[in-house]
Amino acid sequence: MPALSRPVVRGLALLLVSGAGGLAVWIWLGTETLGVYGEVPDFALTERSGRRVTRADLLGKVWIANFIYTQCTETCPLQSARLARLQTEFKGEPDLRLVSITVDPERDTPAVLSRYAERYAAEPVRWLFLTGDKRVIYHLAKEGFHLGVVDPDDQARAGGLLVALGPAPAEATHGSKGLVIHSARFVLVDRQERIRAYHLPDDQASLERLRQNVKIVLREKPKER
Repeated sequence: MPALSRPVVRGLALLLVSGAGGLAVWIWLGTETLGVYGEVPDFALTERSGRRVTRADLLGKVWIANFIYTQCTETCPLQSARLARLQTEFKGEPDLRLVSITVDPERDTPAVLSRYAERYAAEPVRWLFLTGDKRVIYHLAKEGFHLGVVDPDDQARAGGLLVALGPAPAEATHGSKGLVIHSARFVLVDRQERIRAYHLPDDQASLERLRQNVKIVLREKPKER
């Protein structure tokens, strides 16, 4: 991991995530500086088209991952609008993928995700919307991408502390079940499935740095594994 720069220090935050043994505290470096901050683990989820998507399907591509759900009325629409714009801006880059993963898979079936994707003119090949087993998704968010997400059923125990100490989590209405709390950050992943940077969707300067980082990572030559 590179030495801490001033932007990294500013981005240093405590992130609370719900673990199997209760509430665990993680030090999360929300850095926008290109580095290597872990590797995306293997996964298998279902795309809105119904096809199975795994980590191997994205190997060799550069992608931006985010976590949303279709009933979200707070940060999720903003995230999706930002990705829609990036889809247009990078339409000449065939190796860039956008990957939106629902944190509400019980409601967000492939059919529901398809209707949601249509709102943002998401191209089927370039912008994937994934759903699947809830435990797999939450594990992927927490352990794979190092992002916070709290199951609505656990909020009575964990939600208050997460809101108090976490780095501006996304809060959104979830029907009658209250709030889903999850990170709204974009995660940039390179061709070797390495996490290279995190960016904020509601900060124009952060989005501009994301654009620049995407261009750099797209130009990197894949290294032999």
